Amino acid sequence: MTSASPSPTAVPLHVRSITPDAATRLTGTAPIVVLFDEPVAADGPMPQIQPAVAGTWSQPDPTTLRFDPAAPLVPDTSLTVTIAGGAAGVRADNGGLLSTATTITYQVADGSPLRLQQILAELHYLPVDFTPTTPEVRTAAAQGAMAFNPPPGQFAMRFASTPAPLAALWQPGAAPALTRGAVMTFEKVHSLVVDGVAGPAVWTALLHDAVDQTMDPQPYSWAWTTLTHPETLTIWVDGQFVFSSKANTGIPAAPTPTGSWPVYARYRTQTMTGTNPDGTTYNDPGVPYVNYFRGGDAIHGFQRASYGTEQSLGCVELPYAAAAQVWTLIDYGTIVTVTP
Repeated sequence: MTSASPSPTAVPLHVRSITPDAATRLTGTAPIVVLFDEPVAADGPMPQIQPAVAGTWSQPDPTTLRFDPAAPLVPDTSLTVTIAGGAAGVRADNGGLLSTATTITYQVADGSPLRLQQILAELHYLPVDFTPTTPEVRTAAAQGAMAFNPPPGQFAMRFASTPAPLAALWQPGAAPALTRGAVMTFEKVHSLVVDGVAGPAVWTALLHDAVDQTMDPQPYSWAWTTLTHPETLTIWVDGQFVFSSKANTGIPAAPTPTGSWPVYARYRTQTMTGTNPDGTTYNDPGVPYVNYFRGGDAIHGFQRASYGTEQSLGCVELPYAAAAQVWTLIDYGTIVTVTP
């Protein structure tokens, strides 16, 4: 009489390694590989990923589980892999269990700053165009992959008569004011928080629009303030100067600096308060058509006896009627350039 074969003794299961480690930022469709010290049951529960990511767990060898994303991961997002312990978790062929859960959290790498500019240019959020060397594939997978590995190509000014101060701001891979302004405009169009930061929400919406080629619904605008007397504010829209007015800038004790910044906050009317250079305070209710571009400096309406000279505390002041017109021509993300 033959005796039955003994059941294998359950040996506790352990995670030997998870690749990549938590210090490595994930990119594209890079796999996540979990190595155990014992063969793993192929029909057992798989590790969980939160938030859920489309993809497939496989078992390339008896002691390894591997996750391959179905599409490139969204830049700057985070995800957590949990390998549950106990009876509800991954189990060994011999019945052994993990005594405790193992958890690892990953941060997905930032998207390429160059690719950010390429998409913003293609969708007309910048005053430049981008033409790839070879036509882009307009699928979610292809666009997601290019977020980390931008395609080769060429940028060129979108308008034949781009003013020199605006053209001088452009630099592929850099151009902080122009790029931040374009991101702000994109955020406003998509009802996102307007902060000029290309985070997960921006990249998710941007990649969607890159696939569909959803263009900026607004014309491209630029505001140019000159400090030469008479001081003026000029608005340029889609290749043409469309508006100009005398303006007032900051007095010598509180000058309006030269440079370029995007409009980051707008108020149809606002009470402005603060401290004058001599230490006294001011309280101006009902200031209309306020467009902040640098700290407390804004383009806005303000009643003065004359315009064209230094009279403000750093803001660009306009007659009420002019400020009302400017309000309709610029928006969040519009670059304000101040030159001598």
